[in-house]
Amino acid sequence: MMTKWQEVKLGDVCLQITDGVHNTVKDDVNGYFYLLSCKNIKNGTIIIGDNERKINKTTLDNLRKRTHTAKGDVLLSSVGTIGETAIIKEDTPLYEFQRSVAIFKPNPQYITSEFLFYSLNNKKKILQYSAEGAVQQCLFINPLKEFGIPLPPLEIQKKIAGVLGALDDKIELNNKINNNLEQQAQALFKSWFVDFEPFGGTMPEDWKVGKLGDIAEITSGKRPLAKQNNINDEFCIPLIGASCVMGYTNSLLYSNRILITGRVGTHGVVQRFNEPCWPSDNTLVILSKYYEYCYQILKTINYTAMNRGSTQPLITQTDLKNTEIVVPTNKILTDYEKDIGALMNLYESNQRENTRLAAIRDALLPKLMSGEIDVSNVDISALTSTDKLSFSEENK
Repeated sequence: MMTKWQEVKLGDVCLQITDGVHNTVKDDVNGYFYLLSCKNIKNGTIIIGDNERKINKTTLDNLRKRTHTAKGDVLLSSVGTIGETAIIKEDTPLYEFQRSVAIFKPNPQYITSEFLFYSLNNKKKILQYSAEGAVQQCLFINPLKEFGIPLPPLEIQKKIAGVLGALDDKIELNNKINNNLEQQAQALFKSWFVDFEPFGGTMPEDWKVGKLGDIAEITSGKRPLAKQNNINDEFCIPLIGASCVMGYTNSLLYSNRILITGRVGTHGVVQRFNEPCWPSDNTLVILSKYYEYCYQILKTINYTAMNRGSTQPLITQTDLKNTEIVVPTNKILTDYEKDIGALMNLYESNQRENTRLAAIRDALLPKLMSGEIDVSNVDISALTSTDKLSFSEENK
């Protein structure tokens, strides 16, 4: 039986809802602190890259007279790309945010940070639809204060966040393992094919300089006949965009092992697939028996220099085929594929598990947040170890 919870306004359950810095800020290349934006919030994480805006402590202290981000604050990208969320987990954050980020300070008497985080995720499409602006989409603070969410008792909030958080924690762990595996694979590639360490530090005479097209077939993806955003029994084939799975279709274009990178739009993301999928017409598809070698090559290419687009980024099949590469002997390439295979098989296994866990999380999210599923009947251990949702018959 579905539980009906009280609908509340975000402004009534938060101590403060504001956005980041509005005024002009002076950068300091030697500063120890950062001024971040909505681009730094992705997939529930605050990402700090190598080229972020740096500020000094004096500037940081001045900014914090208006807004002082702290542990437990919930962030929402509110300009441009709407709806990316994260929770600040550091006791003393080394950053503040620009105005493209909305900052929520939950009132612990009413709502937990984790439940607010998942509530915003659950309402992502509504938030995106609520954005205003002809030139650039934006969520304004006053409407956010009036935005409504269902609110169960604190104890139920903690249980719901615990279930969803267990799935996200497992995904995060797999991502950390994969980052380590990726670093090992990159190190071996550099050792063999850049520094030539096993070959005395110079390229062997029986190797040659060639083109990517010499060892790989490169084609464009296609537009599917039908697609939808959510997976079900009929629409279960991943539809692959330039940087991620962008939906699902009901037929497959490839079932063999392929690499996919962006043709139009986003460039530089290299995706691995060894299962039925449909690469969209925004992608380039790479097939090669030297799969791992091509994967590493694709990750080293300067796609910005290859761009032919004027209004939006564009890369052609021909340009990618003509990318200059080192072409070792077949024996060396075969040995490399064998040596790197075990590492990347584990990598792909973790990727497949993350896809399954994310699908379970996304299926559970609206049902838990609405009270359709009783959280006390959800078995967390079963969710993270099988591909079946585990909850009692009472919830059906």
